[in-house]
Amino acid sequence: MSRRKLPDDYQKTIRALSDRIVQAQTPIRVLDAVKWDDGVRQGFLKHKGKSMPAVDRAYYESRPLAFDSTEKKLEFQNIERDITRHLGQFNPVGQIMRRMCKEYRMVIRMLEARGTADFGLISQELYGAASDAFHAGDPTLADLGLMLSDYLNNIADRGDLKDEAKTLTAKDAVDLLQSRLGPVFGDDTIRVFESDGIVADAAAGADYIKIRADAMFNERDVRALEVHEGLVHVGTTLNGQNQPICTFLSKGPPSSTVTQEGLAILMEVIAFASYPTRLRRLTNRTRAIHMAEEGADFLDVYHFYREQGYSTEESYGSASRAFRGSLPGGLPFTKDLSYLKGFILIYNYIQLAVRKGKLEQIPLLFCGKTTLEDTRTLRQLVDEGLVVPPKYLPPQFRDLNALSAWMCFSNFLNHLSLERIEADYANIL
Repeated sequence: MSRRKLPDDYQKTIRALSDRIVQAQTPIRVLDAVKWDDGVRQGFLKHKGKSMPAVDRAYYESRPLAFDSTEKKLEFQNIERDITRHLGQFNPVGQIMRRMCKEYRMVIRMLEARGTADFGLISQELYGAASDAFHAGDPTLADLGLMLSDYLNNIADRGDLKDEAKTLTAKDAVDLLQSRLGPVFGDDTIRVFESDGIVADAAAGADYIKIRADAMFNERDVRALEVHEGLVHVGTTLNGQNQPICTFLSKGPPSSTVTQEGLAILMEVIAFASYPTRLRRLTNRTRAIHMAEEGADFLDVYHFYREQGYSTEESYGSASRAFRGSLPGGLPFTKDLSYLKGFILIYNYIQLAVRKGKLEQIPLLFCGKTTLEDTRTLRQLVDEGLVVPPKYLPPQFRDLNALSAWMCFSNFLNHLSLERIEADYANIL
């Protein structure tokens, strides 16, 4: 499809509005605002896991946000008003930007509600709930978590599936990742370095990956970080920063989190970088959130992790992910549902794109911090020259031959009855 020439003033207007969104969201750091500090962890461990973490509404009030929430909400309201004023109600790129403004206002309301019941309710509006169905009549995320747990339990005792020993230090992981990602992005484009200031084993930024200095890894861990943090999270950020007009694609509101994490988990699977222990960690996060939604408190979730065989510190860390921003007896922070939810939604989208012969839609997921609901609009924006195709693509998405073949088989296999297959194979398996 040939691109039609758009007026320069129109492009400049979109760029100016887009830049305002990027600038306005800069101080909003959700995970920094909701995390519990090390003093909470030390207090919990001092009481040997028998008392609730010392977190209440006053705890959050003592940790003010890095911006004036009233002024910030008004700023997004003004941007949204100007988008309509300059682009109209039904302009496609304007609709995306207005939705982003609404989401950021909701994020601010959620952060204002830290330590209250509203925090968990707004979190469900932004990220979903474990009881949400994928489609009418389909299983829920909670059902998926239990189903995957059953499958993992069936293979848990196999000696040949034990994890390799974690013999790689943080420095080893840094060196390996830098050597692997350098040729993909250019040697000076992405930085990998050690950090003392993160809770997770690794975290991706705009053009860097931080590795926790005291963490240990094995080869499979590093491979997962390479595709998850590097090829997806850093890659989509760089592609967003490469946008000459729609600069908002360099930043992701909550709706893009599902797409981002879904792409990252899909990449782990198709690159053979995932493994049962990794999958169980994601499954347990979904189950923990569902437990909290059903009334479980922090200690209930903590003991769930202990029963799964995790250490005291690991169990505290995993349970705190579910309750950060909330109270130890409140509704959970549901962001961690994004991993499995995103994987299912992205996988289904790619299946349908192959079935309908719309392969050109698939790489657009990497144009920046995109959302599934915007992909059709993105195709239009690429044709108009408002969005440029992604510069950095994982090999599996650069050449769609193998992915298309896999999805063609997958589309057929979905029509087979596993119950009937299980009955027919009973004598041979």
